[in-house]
Order: sequence, then C-alpha cells, then structure tokens
Amino acid sequence: MSGPGMNSSGMSSSGVHDLERWRLILGEPASRASGPLSVEAARRDAALEWLYGRDPDLAERGVRKGGSGDSVLTTVDWLDDVHRLFPKETVERLERDAVERYDITDVVTDPAVLERIEPNPALLRAVLRTKHLMNPEVLGQARRIVEAVVRELVRKLAGEVRRSFAGARSRRPSNLALARNFDFRGTIRANLAHYQPEHRRLLIERPRFTSRTRRHVDRRQLVLVVDQSGSMAGSVIHSAVTASCLWGLPGLKTHLIAFDTDVVDLTSDVTDPVELLMKVQLGGGTDIARAVDCAAALVENPRRAIVVVITDFFEGGDADRLVRTVRGLVEQGTQVLGLAALDEDANPVYDRDLAQRLANAGAHVGAMTPGELVEFVAERMG
Repeated sequence: MSGPGMNSSGMSSSGVHDLERWRLILGEPASRASGPLSVEAARRDAALEWLYGRDPDLAERGVRKGGSGDSVLTTVDWLDDVHRLFPKETVERLERDAVERYDITDVVTDPAVLERIEPNPALLRAVLRTKHLMNPEVLGQARRIVEAVVRELVRKLAGEVRRSFAGARSRRPSNLALARNFDFRGTIRANLAHYQPEHRRLLIERPRFTSRTRRHVDRRQLVLVVDQSGSMAGSVIHSAVTASCLWGLPGLKTHLIAFDTDVVDLTSDVTDPVELLMKVQLGGGTDIARAVDCAAALVENPRRAIVVVITDFFEGGDADRLVRTVRGLVEQGTQVLGLAALDEDANPVYDRDLAQRLANAGAHVGAMTPGELVEFVAERMG
C-alpha cells in the first residue's frame, strides 16, 4: 500500500530518513536493517568512513569497515565533501576529530587545505601544536586562523571586561543636572506633596540627580601563570586573550608568564595576543614550582597582588617547594588563585591531591571561564 509521503514498501519518507540517520551512525553492519542508502546519504557515509574508518576500535567491533576504497580521497577532497554535505556544527566536529583524535596534521599544514577551512577554536589549538612543522608560507596562512579566532574571543571577553569594571551609580545627590544622572524614584518621592489628583499629574518643583562615579580602584597587580604543556592549548589561548583585554585597565598592572620545564615572561606581547600565541611553544614537561617562584619574584606590593596559576596541577617538578611558595605568598597577603584545566566538555581535569594541598596552604582553587576570572579580579579590585 502506498500514498502521499510513502515509498513503495509503505514506509513514510520521515521513517526512511530516520533509518538512514541510524545507518550513518552505526556504519555498514546496520545496512541489513536499514536497507540501501540514497545517493546523498551514501556520500555522507563515505565522508564519515574516510575519517572514522581509521579508528581501530570501531573496525574491530565491525561498526566501521576501515581501509575502504574511499581512503584514496585527499584531505582537500574530504573537506570539500563535508562542507557540502553536513551542517556547520557537524563540520566543526568532524574537523576537530580529524585534527585532535586522528592527528591528520595536513588539515593545518597543507596550504591547499588552509585555504578552504573555516577558522574555529579546535583549528587554532591545532595550529599552536603544529606550527613548528610549517614553512613560512604555510605559517602565514595559518596565522589567518589565529587572527580570526582571537578576534572573536577578544570581542566576547572585552564586553565582559567592560561590564565587570564599569562605573557604578552612587546614591549621593548631585547638583550636576544631566539627563543620564536623573534620579527618577528620588524625584517622585521628593515631589509627592505636589500631586494634583484632579488632573492626575505630578508637578516637579525639585528634580533630583545622583552622581555617577567609577568604582574606587586601588593599584593592583595581576600575574597570570599559564601551563603551556601539550594538553593546555585551550588555557594558553584564553589566558593570552584575557591578559590582552585586561592590559591597560586603570589601576591594574598585568603580567603573563608561560611555562613548561622552562619559564618565559610574555608580558611585553600581551597587547598583541596573535603575536603572543605565535610565539608560544606547546609541549615539554611541567615545572609549576619554578614558574610560581618567578611569579612571586614579580610581586611588588603583596597585599595588592593577585597570582593566578592556570594548570592541570600534574607537577613534574618539586611539589613540596610549590606548596611552600604558595603558602608564603598567602601569608604575606597575596591572593593566589589556582585554576584547573578544563576538557572539551568544560569538566575539570587536574591532580586533585596537589590541588587540595594548595587549597590547604590558602590558595583559592577551582575552575573558571575567562569571564568568571575577569569578575574575580574586578571584585578583588573593587
């Protein structure tokens, strides 16, 4: 039996669509239940197979064939296909898996690929991890990705900085009669005696105004200490953007230190987060204690300083020395904030034992987005 919206087997077109989606998710073994794919769905399946067919676990379970003829596709061909066949959100996920899950580095090292690809945070992380493999021509094209993603991150965070550090309205009366300082509620209260019920109107004899002042800001010092080991690419990116947005704020002196087993002061580059990120060298070990020692040496006025350590707390150096340094900073009045690394799903990934030891030494330990970090700094300065 057939009719409008029905195929020859009597199944609705929406049912066929659902079966095709399950077939694309489950791979070739599901074809016995789903039936043949349409031409468009077969193209999507080929693009998925090119990427996920190389996963040995899926191949062993028979979910994906692996090693199919579609593997002769170049990365450029595959990118052209996925941009044509999938929505933007899916494309970004496929590109991220290609780089981060299957280490297909030509996504960010092949000029032909870079010309076609849309900048996104996953590709920025990939550029930072592989830029040492790039020749000058490719590095110039990769910089386009860095600039585009950083520009968007700065745009978003700059708004949060403005909100966090914006002027607050004072309740003190003012003789300066400006429209933006008009106190509506105060004016109503002050002139209630002149209300005319027969006309249902209020005569204003004494308009009220309030002064607008900025939050009082003591001179503060912020030292951002950022782990640049291989797993911390996302934290390095957001720290560079945060430091750039905070740079030059009245009453705040900002420093940025990056570390693995070595420690580098990147403060001179915070005004240009793109250039800063192009100088970052991800990888190597982790010596948090050494980096925090360098931060402690930069502190000028302990009671006006905030030291923020962004790391996964997996210490490759001297953990006892790190705890001693943090305790010393806290005892002299410096606020120490330890921020745990976040995975792609925003779940904290860190050594909880060392983090607890630092908390016991007086540090604030937790996980914050860049915007929440800005609010933390603003509150401590307010």
